[in-house]
Amino acid sequence: MTDMDDAMWLGRVRWITYALLVVATAVSTIAAPSLGDAAADVRITLAVAAVTMLWMVVTPHPGVVHYVGRTTLAFLLCLLNPLFAVFAFIGYVDAHDSLRGRWVHVGVAAVAVTQAGAQSGGLPPEDAGQAGLFVILLLINGGLASIFLRFALEYEETIHAMGRLNADLERTLAENAELHEQLVSRAHEDGVAQERQRLAREIHDTIAQSLAGVVTQLEAAVGGERQERALTLAREALREARRSVLDLAPEALEGTDLPAALEALVHGRQDEGEVRAEVTVTGSPVPLHPEVEATVLRVSQESLANVAKHARASRVGVTLSYGDDEVVLDVRDDGVGFDPEQPTAGSSFGLRGMRQRAERLAGVLTLESSPGDGTAVSLRLPALAREAA
Repeated sequence: MTDMDDAMWLGRVRWITYALLVVATAVSTIAAPSLGDAAADVRITLAVAAVTMLWMVVTPHPGVVHYVGRTTLAFLLCLLNPLFAVFAFIGYVDAHDSLRGRWVHVGVAAVAVTQAGAQSGGLPPEDAGQAGLFVILLLINGGLASIFLRFALEYEETIHAMGRLNADLERTLAENAELHEQLVSRAHEDGVAQERQRLAREIHDTIAQSLAGVVTQLEAAVGGERQERALTLAREALREARRSVLDLAPEALEGTDLPAALEALVHGRQDEGEVRAEVTVTGSPVPLHPEVEATVLRVSQESLANVAKHARASRVGVTLSYGDDEVVLDVRDDGVGFDPEQPTAGSSFGLRGMRQRAERLAGVLTLESSPGDGTAVSLRLPALAREAA
């Protein structure tokens, strides 16, 4: 139940309370002559009813002070005229709103005593028969009140539980929306990076290679002014093609070297709340062919993504080793592992893509894993110099 619903409910109870007092006062006044000794002087009854109305107006509702004072006055009114039991009934309705804990049951019991006393002919009982009737009516009123109170408590608990579920659902929806935005952003970034890499490969494999061949042929040809001019133009075009290949390297490698880019990648993963990772660089870092560096970085990204999605690991180690003829990347985690012969649907495509990247550069990607023993991904690539671009 929302705060607005609570306010509406309490407002209605307040007006119902006023209405019941007015009705009970009118009925008891009209019926007083026929009740005889069971009803007190009408003037006294009206005075107490007026005090009760004033009390309800000046005290906050709901509240302990309001409830205790009103219930006491309702008991007094029922002693003066049993027909005020109509008004005393309201104590069952708002006991849970006004009182807390065990005091709710105390308040309901007080109302049950008031109701039973009025219904049995007034308090105290004049004889054993009236006393017996009082006890029976007290048990009936108390039992019914307890049942209604239990229903009210269960209803409120259900409402609160639904409120908590709604809050959890809203929080989950917000988290899903944020995750969706992150996935869309990553997909866009990956798409841009893949397109940049594709264009770099195209330029390298077609234009740059063709221009390199042209330069080689021109250098071997017989000299001459036109041949020298063509050679100059071809060399300039080759430099531009190589510059384009370098410019299309992954954004993470722009303005930095591969070890620093790898460190930034791992630290970025940790900032996103993923597993704890450490980077180790061995050997002497040297600038490598842009596509070699891009492949190392992409395989690192995919491996770390697989660890975050599937491994349930607490830590992962990333090692980049520079050798004379090759560069080696190792990514090892302490996660749950899996059977490489039966990869999961979510990871098989990523592994296949990493192998394709390695094979494209005459490299090798190996995978070692077993259930419960973590996973190790190893990438070995030729250490092509940057000048080979």
